Amino acid sequence: MADGKPQHRSPQPASTNNYDANSLTHQFEQLMRTKRFNQLQENARSRSTSQSPAPSANNYSIPPPSRAPPPPPPSMGAAVPAATQPSSPSPSAAMRTLPIIPSPPQDPASLKFFNLLKGLSVTPTKYENPGLLDEALCVIPLDRLYSEAEDEFQIIQAQAASVGGKPEWGYQDCVIKALLRCATEPSRPQPTVPLLTDIPCFTDGSSDLSSNSSTTPPCTQCCMPTIAQGMTPPSPTRPPVAPPALNSTVVPNPDAALTSDSPRYSDVWQLLQTRRGRAGEWANCFSMFCRAVGARVRWVWNAEDHVWTEVYSEHQRRWVHVDACEEAFDNPRLYAEGWRRKISYCVAFGIDGATDVTRRYVRNFNKHGEPRQRASEEVVLWSIHEIRRKRRENMSKTDQARLVKEDEREERELRGYTASALAAEINNILPRSLVGRPDAQKHADAIQEAQSEWLSARGHGHSGPDRSRDGR
Repeated sequence: MADGKPQHRSPQPASTNNYDANSLTHQFEQLMRTKRFNQLQENARSRSTSQSPAPSANNYSIPPPSRAPPPPPPSMGAAVPAATQPSSPSPSAAMRTLPIIPSPPQDPASLKFFNLLKGLSVTPTKYENPGLLDEALCVIPLDRLYSEAEDEFQIIQAQAASVGGKPEWGYQDCVIKALLRCATEPSRPQPTVPLLTDIPCFTDGSSDLSSNSSTTPPCTQCCMPTIAQGMTPPSPTRPPVAPPALNSTVVPNPDAALTSDSPRYSDVWQLLQTRRGRAGEWANCFSMFCRAVGARVRWVWNAEDHVWTEVYSEHQRRWVHVDACEEAFDNPRLYAEGWRRKISYCVAFGIDGATDVTRRYVRNFNKHGEPRQRASEEVVLWSIHEIRRKRRENMSKTDQARLVKEDEREERELRGYTASALAAEINNILPRSLVGRPDAQKHADAIQEAQSEWLSARGHGHSGPDRSRDGR
């Protein structure tokens, strides 16, 4: 019996310590909940004009575990008038950080915005037409495309091997880069059937929202500069496949009195035949070209009258910004910080749903953000989820699970952009003495110090001409 007691009591201290740690953690959580519950009650009492007695101690023992706003303090016999009670629709500052709950549209403005997004979501479904993709492959110079992609990918691999790292881009990403060059470099040798470079309205940077957005295409008859006259409906003499509208321009010379119409086709097949258009046609055709070479694409709509493409990089496991109008690859800050354009909505539409990607293109909403007033954020989120549900309802469980993981990964990426922008703002507010010197300055000072030590170690510290900056 005496020998068995130490064996029976020896494991008790470990289990007691574990129990005490869990108990302390639980007590700490309860204490923080109680403290927060008391603060909310104090705020509610301070907003009320009537003086209510303090709640009993029993109300503090077990606070509500949910994050919903607590009930108003109990009144001991005296009823609080309805006008003096805190209004429930106005949430406190602490509740604004709660996740947004999707809500269907209720008012006409929200319903109109949802119908707009639902109509735009049909655009990328046209890229799945096998006949259209075959026609695109006949237009794309595949030999040159894959040759340039192979050369660039070998260079990227050699650069990564020299530093012992991972290649920045994969082979499919290099294919998209080569396709972008084929579609935007008129100085290069053109294929038998050129891509977007021979479209008259696409040349000279005449995209809808670029820095040269005031540029209009020259007259098709006399090649003189023109002045935009706005959108006009098509005439009855147009072919059966008529565009929804025309960009009308006129020659400013009174003697000429010529009017030139630029059709705005939304059908990609018709665009391959006419090869005329502006930024919308660029993005439409280029997205279809990317889909033809096997890439996953998304067509991005911007509420400020611009569109572009996103291509999924299997190598980096993220969506990459591509704008054929500006020959931009993975440069999402081009519009907000390059063009200094105020942006409100950027929604990416794909064959498998839609995503609000505004945070990718607007890192600082205070400087570059436009008020989002077309619908509430709850309605926007509900619209995105509804479009996803429609696109994925016939997919297999495996594909749905894969897409959910991609959505979660992209959401973490977008939140990271917001956090980085906030950290940069805090870094700018703090004094320079607390932030420290920039890394580039530290690196330059370290190099200069190492050079001075190298010269001093060899006895050349004070010999020869003065080659410092002041002695030049």
